[in-house]
Amino acid sequence: MGTWDVGPFDNDTAADWCAHLDEAAPEHRMALIREALIRVAERGADFVDSREAEQALAAAAVVASALPDGAAIDSPYAPGFVTEGGRVEVAGDVPAIAVRALDRIVGDDSEWRELWEETEESTYAQALASVRALRDVLAHPAGR
Repeated sequence: MGTWDVGPFDNDTAADWCAHLDEAAPEHRMALIREALIRVAERGADFVDSREAEQALAAAAVVASALPDGAAIDSPYAPGFVTEGGRVEVAGDVPAIAVRALDRIVGDDSEWRELWEETEESTYAQALASVRALRDVLAHPAGR
């Protein structure tokens, strides 16, 4: 796992995905975010691959940051347009899709969860707390 911390951007896969999102034309960014989230949220009973989970986590964090209660993102691995104060226009259904994706990521049929369970218990707890914090913002967006 090319992971250096517990945040949604703190791994090679998410950093690469964020670079791709940053390079995309602004009008295409929400489609890329939606695609990353749907790939996990609508997986059915299939096992969730860790790379897809890491991309969906990054996408969920970008969405959460654009919501009224969302925290600003300052990770050097996040999309540059976001760290520079830019935002995406979040379609009304996207926070709910992100919540479903996050639920799948921490669920039983998830490679992301399996890999984090293999780490120290405190690190696993921190990774779960990071996901739960995102989920809270996405599940209860202020002003929506």
